[in-house]
Amino acid sequence: MIKVGIVDDHSIVRSGLRQYLSEHVDLRVVGEASNGREAIDLVRQQEIDVLVMDLSMPGQSGLDALAMLRAKAPDMGILILSGYPEEHYAINLIRQGASGYLNKECEPKEIAEAIRTISLGRRYLTPTVADLLAQQLNRKDDAPPHEQLSEREFQVFLKLAKGETAGDIAKSLSLSVKTVSTYRTRLMEKMALSSNSDLTYYALKNKLID
Repeated sequence: MIKVGIVDDHSIVRSGLRQYLSEHVDLRVVGEASNGREAIDLVRQQEIDVLVMDLSMPGQSGLDALAMLRAKAPDMGILILSGYPEEHYAINLIRQGASGYLNKECEPKEIAEAIRTISLGRRYLTPTVADLLAQQLNRKDDAPPHEQLSEREFQVFLKLAKGETAGDIAKSLSLSVKTVSTYRTRLMEKMALSSNSDLTYYALKNKLID
């Protein structure tokens, strides 16, 4: 029996996933959460084989929670199920420890297949994501600027692009304001941008935020 956790801020999505997965004799949903912080609590309380998690959630997002979840449960599989297309987030998230990435427009049977694959300790790569990984290996020098950011830089970049202040970011990521400013300086240099509005424009243009 594969023990599954569901993390999504929409109760209708959690309910639909729970219902669908309950139709499979080898899958059992053992808990739910509505944001990253609750996901961390859920992993502390329950033994979970595969966590199915959304990215964009109020409070602590899936992106913010990923490193903490990896630290708390290094052997647990994490399947990202997001509304964002694969080309926008998949590579960064798999580099940061996600076991697989699916777009919410996928067929339901693919979610069950991904959970089974990940439960065996393997990564689940759709043909699109596998192709993106191959492209990245072949063109390291001309990869998009945001793909050259570290995990923390990418988190700070997205939060700045959404208009969050250094103080807000420091609080949500448990960092000092000075550290956030250092990350900001570093990512601005890497991306050759000069202002927060440049970051917002870049993120919107590349469909990294809505």
